Amino acid sequence: MKLVMGALVLGGVLAVMGGDVESPAPRVVANDNRIPAGRLERDTLHVDLVLQRAEWYPEAEDGPHVTVAAFSEAGKAPNIPAPLIRVRAGTVIHATVRNDLPDSTAHLIGLGTHPVPVADTLHVTPGQAVTTTFVAGAPGTYLYRAVIGNDPDSREAEHETVGGAFVVDPVGGSPPDRIFVMNITFQPIDSIRVKEALAINGKSWPYTETITSTQGDSIRWRVLNGTARSHPMHLHGFYFKAEEIGSGLASTRVEPAAQFLAVTDNMAKFTTRTLVWSPDRPGNWLFHCHLTFHVVPEARLSDGAPTEHQTHSTDPREHMAGLVLGITVAPRGPAVAHATPRPLDLWINQGGPRARMGATFSYILQRGMQPPATDSVPLVGTPLILTRGEPVDITVHNRSQQAGGIHWHGIELESWNDGVVGWSGAGAAVAPPVLPGGTFRARLLTPRAGTFMYHTHMNDIEQVTGGAVGAIVVLESGQRFDPTRDHVLLTHWNGVGVDSAGLLSLLINGDSLARTPITTTAGVSHRFRLINIGPANSVRWTIRRDTTLAAWTPLAKDGADLPPAVRGARSAEVFVAVGEIYDFEFTPPGPGRYEIAANFGRLPPVWRQALIVR
Repeated sequence: MKLVMGALVLGGVLAVMGGDVESPAPRVVANDNRIPAGRLERDTLHVDLVLQRAEWYPEAEDGPHVTVAAFSEAGKAPNIPAPLIRVRAGTVIHATVRNDLPDSTAHLIGLGTHPVPVADTLHVTPGQAVTTTFVAGAPGTYLYRAVIGNDPDSREAEHETVGGAFVVDPVGGSPPDRIFVMNITFQPIDSIRVKEALAINGKSWPYTETITSTQGDSIRWRVLNGTARSHPMHLHGFYFKAEEIGSGLASTRVEPAAQFLAVTDNMAKFTTRTLVWSPDRPGNWLFHCHLTFHVVPEARLSDGAPTEHQTHSTDPREHMAGLVLGITVAPRGPAVAHATPRPLDLWINQGGPRARMGATFSYILQRGMQPPATDSVPLVGTPLILTRGEPVDITVHNRSQQAGGIHWHGIELESWNDGVVGWSGAGAAVAPPVLPGGTFRARLLTPRAGTFMYHTHMNDIEQVTGGAVGAIVVLESGQRFDPTRDHVLLTHWNGVGVDSAGLLSLLINGDSLARTPITTTAGVSHRFRLINIGPANSVRWTIRRDTTLAAWTPLAKDGADLPPAVRGARSAEVFVAVGEIYDFEFTPPGPGRYEIAANFGRLPPVWRQALIVR
């Protein structure tokens, strides 16, 4: 049931001697989503919300701020994210929303019986209050939000979207959890620059909450994307499963047989996830958006570009910003002993500018007794072929002119080796940078066979686009890597910016041109290992015969084998977000010419490779 009423209220103007003066904007209080809003009377939750202009300090409390629209409970400070609405199924909600914005209509989405129809939107004009009464609906994780502006579909309205979590628990309650909501606001400074604030539960790294846990804990997170952009969310060191996925307005529980392991989950705009995981190794870890521009110093709320000191700093409070959560895991029980590692040497070389890259970087694996030449700078690192159950010690030698730190993405290892300079490790014993001319030894454990990657976690924009990336393939004992049937396709950008045609340049294995056509025989299976480590943008991969999509079978996600329930054959098309890895098996059913293609989104292919089947 739903009842909607409207009533005019006074706007936020304070009358003082000498004339009417607009009252000062209140200050936002970051909402950690631990305390639900409203008051519960029998089976009804009464919640009174006010939408108003407020001053938001997403970093230090005495740092920079931005004026935004924000929700508050009546009589309380405004919150970002918006106040948490959390009830058990069957609860009646009596909500009043007052719009104290002086000149903007608020379009309210998500305040209704769940699942909420897309068209079920309340429009609240300036100075108006709307009351709505409804039953909470089905258990799940939802998002309620207000789009600010007279045209809710305009691009400008995306700048002014404010929202919060709406959780409906089963009648018997939910297991313990935490709720994290991402919010972004950006306001133009001029025709090119914007002032941007990116936050999780109202704060931007390093001012986000540090999540504390103990080795072996069962962790359950509700993660909500309250922004109009996609965010590939990446967990360092551990795998998680998505127990529940949602559109923000509807929520679906994933059947246990269909739940799969992942380290990165691309969350589309205004979507939700319930993630479950357990840390089995102590130390410091991260959960962050893998879009480079959302985690680097440029992500700070600032009118100007970051300083060179910030972009090259070895202090994690300076060389990261934005959508990042720190995680500390306390030890429980003795450390686990591992097999004797095999030693390897990896060299970081630096070259000059190329295309739109201000500098080029490469990770080169030493083969034999002699180090690689100093002027060898291929635009992608050497693929590392390892064996499951045989750990390796990789000594990283830095010949470049910049400090470095390598993250072994998806590899389950000890925190010290995770590659986040100044953070990985525990307590005061944190990993140092690999300084120019210096070395660092990282121990990689290899508990599972699969596809992984390694990439810089320092000065990410310049070093990632400059080539400081590489693939890792872990094989079962006794297997040999066969490049004629096992294809590693790693994508990143050819620098930052667009080319003369206004397009982003996509590199596959360091090259913009496809290799010699693959020649094979009908019925022979090929494995495609698809890795995206560009700074932004999903990459769409397809295999076609003429204009028709072929079929392939998904094998693994982020290095972990998929369960049988999700391994059925499907059309050969996938969008791989930044930080994601997919493995597919393709078995051509008959002779002919097939084409493997990559592009950004729905744009025409920018990289093609022929597969000739005889």
